[in-house]
Amino acid sequence: MVLPSSVRGGRLSSRAADVAMTHLVTAVVVVSTLVQMASGSEPPVRAAISWALIGLGCGALYFRRRRPVTVAVITLLACGIYYPVSVTDGPALAAFALALYTLAAEGHFTVSVALAAATLLTVGFGEVVVNSGHRQIDDVSVAMLAGWLISLVAIGRAQRTRLAYLHEAEQRALAAERAQEARARQSATEERLRIARELHDILGHSISLINVQSSATLHRLSRKPEPPVALAAAEETLKAVKATSKEALRELRGTLGVLRQADEAAPTAPTSGLDRLTELVERARSTGIDVRVRTEGDSRPLPPPVDLAAYRIVQESLTNITRHAEARSALVTIAYGATDVRLRIDDDGQGADEGAALRPNVLTGAGSRPGLSGSGIRGMAERAKAFGGELTAGNTADGFRVEARLPIEPSLS
Repeated sequence: MVLPSSVRGGRLSSRAADVAMTHLVTAVVVVSTLVQMASGSEPPVRAAISWALIGLGCGALYFRRRRPVTVAVITLLACGIYYPVSVTDGPALAAFALALYTLAAEGHFTVSVALAAATLLTVGFGEVVVNSGHRQIDDVSVAMLAGWLISLVAIGRAQRTRLAYLHEAEQRALAAERAQEARARQSATEERLRIARELHDILGHSISLINVQSSATLHRLSRKPEPPVALAAAEETLKAVKATSKEALRELRGTLGVLRQADEAAPTAPTSGLDRLTELVERARSTGIDVRVRTEGDSRPLPPPVDLAAYRIVQESLTNITRHAEARSALVTIAYGATDVRLRIDDDGQGADEGAALRPNVLTGAGSRPGLSGSGIRGMAERAKAFGGELTAGNTADGFRVEARLPIEPSLS
């Protein structure tokens, strides 16, 4: 069932509330006036004028939200004429009271105070000056009227403040919700980029090694060696391909584990780190490159994120060497410092194009070797930058060098 617009959301709309309040005040004023008229008599002309003024004052209340100042002035003027003219003195002032409250509640505090003061001054002037010999309102009634008007203005002002506070709280809640959604989207984007970078490093390294190993074996077999030699070469290559693909599958399971459902078991494969550097080097050696490792400083466990980043940088560097460098040897140096770990990967292959070097924290395609798009080196630089470090890559006198510095948190150093 579709609710009417006037009561949709479990509460009356502003227009419906104004209509209801107008009818209520009008009913109270009319009934009270009729009761008072029944106990006395009033000339027809005065009665007609009184009822016209009551209708004007009460009817104007319908527009009290849209024209609060105008309605307040109209009701005040209607009351100012009604009471001197009418004999019954009904509760027509209730219309002005509601209009005065609405005026303060809608933010017209100064105007509401001015109208309240004008009302008191007018009543006081009429009682003291005009009707000095025959007062209709005593001092106690004037004081009560003053307190009543002040209360109406104060309550209206408090309601205005309350609504402003609620609106501000609602806006803050909406802003916090939007900020939370923005952070969630940013986190999801960063996580997608992280997974994409991991997949690039894993697949790029493994597939490159398999390609190089297979190409080397095919080249040897193209020379038609003796069957025992060909069989041994094929067996050696298949073992290397098996080991490389097994490692790739292990790392893929670990990387894609974050995409599992909440009720699925988490992957149990160990996270890659520098402790698996020996396996990485052995796979690179299977392509025919003499890879050596040198450690400087006291070797120690690193925080897992830093350890993985260091491993990936070495992995990507060795991948670039096997794919593009045409190098014969490579040296991986790991230097452990008090607050950071430094990586240096040197090879004796062909360098990058002249002038193509990757400066610290410059995430561009520069520094790539022939045939390489630069995404690999850019990914390494992004890894280093994510930890507050830097990475440089460029030609040397003997070939090509990649250097990276990864800070270690003091509490974990």
